[in-house]
Amino acid sequence: MPKDRVTEVVGEEDGHASSSVRDHEQAALIERLSGVREQLLEVADEWRPWIEGRDADRDASARNLLQYLALRRRDLRELQDPLVALGLSSLGHSEGHVQASVDAVLDALSAIVNHPLAPRSRPAPIDFAHSREVLAVRTGALLGPVPRRRPTRIMVTMPTEAASDPALVREMLVAGMDCMRINCAHDAEPEWRAMLDNLRLAEDQTRRMARVVVDLPGPKLRTGPLASQPTSDRKGDYLRLGIGDRLLLTRDPPAAVSGSGECPPAQIGCSLAEAFAVTRRGHHVWLDDGKLGGVVELVDRDSIELRITAAVAKGSKLRAGKGINLPDAVLDIDLLGTHSEEALQFAAECADIVGLSFVSRARDVKRVHAYLDQHARPEVGMILKIETRRAFEHLPGLLLAALGGERPAGVMIARGDLAVECGYERLAEVQEEILWLCQAAHVPVIWATQVLDQLAKTGRPSRAEITDAAMGVQAECVMLNKGPRIVEAISVLDDILRRMEQHQRKKRSQLPRLGVSDYVHSLSEE
Repeated sequence: MPKDRVTEVVGEEDGHASSSVRDHEQAALIERLSGVREQLLEVADEWRPWIEGRDADRDASARNLLQYLALRRRDLRELQDPLVALGLSSLGHSEGHVQASVDAVLDALSAIVNHPLAPRSRPAPIDFAHSREVLAVRTGALLGPVPRRRPTRIMVTMPTEAASDPALVREMLVAGMDCMRINCAHDAEPEWRAMLDNLRLAEDQTRRMARVVVDLPGPKLRTGPLASQPTSDRKGDYLRLGIGDRLLLTRDPPAAVSGSGECPPAQIGCSLAEAFAVTRRGHHVWLDDGKLGGVVELVDRDSIELRITAAVAKGSKLRAGKGINLPDAVLDIDLLGTHSEEALQFAAECADIVGLSFVSRARDVKRVHAYLDQHARPEVGMILKIETRRAFEHLPGLLLAALGGERPAGVMIARGDLAVECGYERLAEVQEEILWLCQAAHVPVIWATQVLDQLAKTGRPSRAEITDAAMGVQAECVMLNKGPRIVEAISVLDDILRRMEQHQRKKRSQLPRLGVSDYVHSLSEE
């Protein structure tokens, strides 16, 4: 046989062998994806909806969330590269329509390999288009109409000055504020009502509207008064603590308790007595949004003694009223206790949205639903603020509880406390997971904490916070905190969100025309 013919025959045999291998791999891929689909159907069959026949969309969202959790129980990376190599979806953006995505990939894959699939008797709970439509409707119901030229809303926390300065509130509204947030952990009802009055006046003057968000203070664990006796660490109204120092958290007010050894520890009060019952030796404690950290060395019913393990080199200041985080302990405190009564009554009367601070249990969501059903308008919504590790770990249950009611609901990623509770190194991962789960439940998200913080305070933004603000386009709303340059921060955020909307929608990249692509036409001129 001529040499060329031998080469040709060998090439044909290699081609047939290669084709056979590809067919086998693709058939195996179909089999594995079919197994994934069966798991999705099983979890959907196990679901017993509490709202069946009342709201089909809420039921579909609950089923899709459970299917997403089932999908993410397995490592999908071994499937993703082969799918991408065939030009198919890697399932990387399937959160809002899990079964529909798997079905579409299976259909395309079976067409490529000419492998017919058995007819399907059970359709997906929700498809691509309807999932986007449901999220848009729920976002509008919770956060108000779509703003001009950007779908992402802007929420702004009111400073105390907003109660006495109507012009400031009007400037915020004109700059782009879509939601006014009244934080009831600060000020009191006279100030809250004055802020609301100033908003109504601004709305009349500008013909613009904003939703009113009232945050319940929640069972926030805070430092109390400093010990009455002077210590070497006390400097006026604060303590300065460095690594290796001891700190005694006491019942409020602090008792004159001496620590072991010659030099007594610095002392400061602790606002919640429940903390002393659940804290144990070896637990980590973080103070003032993580500026100070320590490890528990001794604990009894009246005091918790820490050894400081994290502070700045010259020592960190600690004042009364600063937050305390106990990430290793489980605080079981009534969300609607006496600390929230006044704010809850005000919210039921005046708010469009009630913010649930430190929510961590599904039953708390149901209790707030029941209270609002009795005392508030039907359209008043709620925001679940995810700011503790326990809330993050229980997020699927919280979302299902929110879907179980008839009120609009959303989730706030409260990244300040969340970073302290889960660890700063995990924050990026945690906020991504929250976004995924909320998209699977078709629940709007508020991106919060320190967005354009330096700009709001000083008028000079850091480069990192500009990038962070741009990533807020993944959420339905971005929250700004107060600061002397807050109006400027609102204007800058408005501009950033309008620009970013051209490039990204939720977790999916958009592909607008790029101006830099004109470089191709200029190559011949260089």
